[in-house]
Amino acid sequence: SPSGGQRPGYRSSAFLGLSYLQLDYLANSHATVVAGEFLTPFGTYNERLSPIWIGNFEEGPLIFPLGTMSTASSVGGMLRGSAVSTPKFSLNYSLYFSTKSTNPQFASERSTGGKAEVYFPRQRLELGSSYGRLLEGETSTYVGGHVWWQPARSTFKLRSEYAHGPHSQGYWLETDYRLSRFGGEETPPGRFEPVFRWQQVFRNSPDSSDGLPAADTQRADFGLDYHLPHEVRINTSYSRQFSSTGNRNVWETGIIYRFLFPTWRGK
Repeated sequence: SPSGGQRPGYRSSAFLGLSYLQLDYLANSHATVVAGEFLTPFGTYNERLSPIWIGNFEEGPLIFPLGTMSTASSVGGMLRGSAVSTPKFSLNYSLYFSTKSTNPQFASERSTGGKAEVYFPRQRLELGSSYGRLLEGETSTYVGGHVWWQPARSTFKLRSEYAHGPHSQGYWLETDYRLSRFGGEETPPGRFEPVFRWQQVFRNSPDSSDGLPAADTQRADFGLDYHLPHEVRINTSYSRQFSSTGNRNVWETGIIYRFLFPTWRGK
């Protein structure tokens, strides 16, 4: 950010964070036991899209804090896996318990919950629901649902999610379409990926601790991502937010490079 004074320049800040540190044990073909710090399994954004090298936008959805218990990570244990898997559908589940932790690198709230999702491979459609309960302070319950769809033989994607908490609720819907049909993904047109996200938040009652806007809010996000070689991507977006507390514009640009390296030499 710009800095004032007699020697104008720019200030910068750096941070080091740990998103998860977990140990997975494959008990059988239907269950995996997880222990340590893991991403809270509520909804879809936290586990699937929050890593900066995956998400299409620089900011997460407005309802992201609902169900993730403010820290987005849990410290404890989780059981997850595929309960049923057939050629027509598969049913996956996640159940977890988290303890209270005030360590800056392992912060978590005492909570429990889980989610279930059914996937239809022929339609490439996924339907899911989530549940979370905060077990400390003012105990509260969160519920949510999601729909993801990616048609076969197409680069079009549709993702949507809904969440409801004690004082607020909302949803987001996101679409993106990689222009690879124009000569392939490695051509200049094929490297472009237009994205759009529409989201709304509804305030049921005042609450300054849930991380959501203080009033009903609508927001439209327009983005254009460009995929460069060697895992480099440029994200650009413009957002228009509407609320009784004031309307505003948001412009964002980010350059993302995903580092990939082997942890052990292969044979």
